[in-house]
Amino acid sequence: MTTIPAGGRAASAPLMGTEAEPTIFELSVPGRRSFQFRTTEIPEWSATELFDPALLATEPVPLAEVSERDLVGHVTRLSHRQFSVDLGAYPLGSCTMKYNPKICDAIAAMPGLAQVHPGAPASLSQGWLELLVDLERALCEVTGMAAATLQPAAGAAGELTGLLLMRAYHEARGDTRRRIIIPDSAHGTNPASVTLGGYEVTTVPSDARGCVDMDALRSVLDTDVAGIMLTNPNTLGLFEEDIAEIAQAVHEVGGLLYYDGANLNAILGVVRPGDMGFDVVHMNLHKTFATPHGGGGPGAGPVAVSSKLVDFLPGPRAQLVDGAYDWVTPPASIGRVHGWHGNALVLARALAYIELHGSDGLRRVAERAVLNANWLRVRLSGTYDVAFDRPCMHEVVLSLTALRKEHGIKAIDVAKRLMEEGFHAPTVYFPLIVDEAIMIEPTETESLQTLEALATALIDIAAEATTDPDALHAAPRTTPVRRVDEARAARQLVQTFDAR
Repeated sequence: MTTIPAGGRAASAPLMGTEAEPTIFELSVPGRRSFQFRTTEIPEWSATELFDPALLATEPVPLAEVSERDLVGHVTRLSHRQFSVDLGAYPLGSCTMKYNPKICDAIAAMPGLAQVHPGAPASLSQGWLELLVDLERALCEVTGMAAATLQPAAGAAGELTGLLLMRAYHEARGDTRRRIIIPDSAHGTNPASVTLGGYEVTTVPSDARGCVDMDALRSVLDTDVAGIMLTNPNTLGLFEEDIAEIAQAVHEVGGLLYYDGANLNAILGVVRPGDMGFDVVHMNLHKTFATPHGGGGPGAGPVAVSSKLVDFLPGPRAQLVDGAYDWVTPPASIGRVHGWHGNALVLARALAYIELHGSDGLRRVAERAVLNANWLRVRLSGTYDVAFDRPCMHEVVLSLTALRKEHGIKAIDVAKRLMEEGFHAPTVYFPLIVDEAIMIEPTETESLQTLEALATALIDIAAEATTDPDALHAAPRTTPVRRVDEARAARQLVQTFDAR
């Protein structure tokens, strides 16, 4: 560990490798500036002439004082220590972290898109409104829905929007319902969204094949059920083969079907949620249509609906009215779910991705994503236990129960060790119904050579677990930050560098 001298570290001594990068405050030197203006002839003025003295700070704001050179060096060194989809495989199961085409970034940066204020009137932003209409039309075609809102700012926002639409639909019919059904393999945000939407969660188990247990589902269906939240394929990477029967059973008691679009990447152009019987579909554009995830955002989570829910959509929506595009609010709208009209430049990237691929290209996205996952499933079978050893869709779930019992190696150990091989760790301990789960989604953007390198690394790590388990327990050993106590970090979050 490099010692930081008092008053900051000289820019001529950059920290490299696994050494710790100081915080910007540790680089701070009193009086140092990134830039300064030359002396001008503008007369000085007193802040008290413009503001009430009681509103003025009496002490300087505690900001770091650094030169531009030190600031740029600090940010650049940090950026070099980040793993991203531009550096290598990011096989997070259930998250579809795939490469983002740079042409989509170039299109979103066009002045005609990037320099339009969201508050500009429709008459001065016809191009933007046409783009939004075209995107809504494309998303409805992909999902088999009647209309969509583009406002939700990511998946969880889409989930809540979908539940509020379901609530509005039932209330308009004078029908008070309390419960939403969720499978035990559901995405972790589903129960939270149900609670925020004002409903109670009813959980149904999976059967021996990893799909919804139909007998258990029927046992909880009654007129108190507002709907069911599903994704298909489900979070085990398996296609819900009884989806038509599920839809019929839920609809018979007056409930609605909500499609969690986190796994839409697996079925693009092959099958549509609307054709399966779903009434509400949210889409993660930052997953399926390769727009940036960001650090938790900006994302985009449009919600598409069947014809019976169109009048409840958030407004306003861009629509063609008498030959011109305008903003129109549905008659029974639940209101806005975003300050403006959605994360617009993310939406522009998504439409560019769709247009570049076309319908045939989108179908190939799904086919190759499924092919890649099944290639890994077969390649790793025998080294690792496959939780449900049958053809999967876009992701495969492995279980390390045997390695834990025989050698004391857990899923977290393999994930941390994999980081030393140049791969981002896959999802671990999810779905919760699989013991010592490792969930891998290779996506369609990874080549066969990358898949082979990933598989070889995982096979070598499994062999190392039997000969040198301490190496896995100590991993990662080559990263700037070694293994942290994740449980403690979640329970005792330190939000700032100097918090005590």
